[in-house]
Amino acid sequence: MKKTHIKICCIQSVDEANLAIKAGATALGLVGHMPSGPGIIADDLIADIAVTVPKHIETFLLTSETKAAEIIEHHSKVKTTTIQIVDALTAGSHVQIKTALPHVTIVQVLHVLNEETIDEAMEIAKYVDVILLDSGNPNLATKELGGTGRIHNWEISREIVEKVKIPVFLAGGLNPSNASKALKAVKPYGLDLCGGVRTNGALDIHKLTSFFKAIENSI
Repeated sequence: MKKTHIKICCIQSVDEANLAIKAGATALGLVGHMPSGPGIIADDLIADIAVTVPKHIETFLLTSETKAAEIIEHHSKVKTTTIQIVDALTAGSHVQIKTALPHVTIVQVLHVLNEETIDEAMEIAKYVDVILLDSGNPNLATKELGGTGRIHNWEISREIVEKVKIPVFLAGGLNPSNASKALKAVKPYGLDLCGGVRTNGALDIHKLTSFFKAIENSI
């Protein structure tokens, strides 16, 4: 069975980054300004954390910017290996971002609301490196762009994984008790979680350990 990539999101400090990496994370999520949700930190801190991370670990900038030029500018402040675009583009294109940042991995988040997300994923997969399926709702008055702690319809996610030809991360409500079930149900390239391994907002070594044990036992 292929290795499951694990992204621990909402990293708050260099210490949390080190804790996640030691536990087994292959990627770290660093949350920039968002209209809602947990884990938001300043761009200066994102840059400080990113520069300390070993080269074999991916660092994701979560950006809520929706214009290609502003996403490129946001990345210039933090220099992560990866950009995670959590909302739909309203100006410019993914091609514009990739042309400006050819060595940066471009991840587009799609919030699984209904079966229309399948067609959306198949179209967006032509232009990005990775898709991340989450459980937010960008249509609300205050947009939910991640960190909801909710599980979405994994049957839709499974169909997306089967139909697109690029890697797909699964996010939304994941924790040590459902990690194995998620892998079997969706068969994603990787899992992405934030609150499921935290206690009172802080990364919890016991939950991290339980989560990675659950992953190992599912292989």
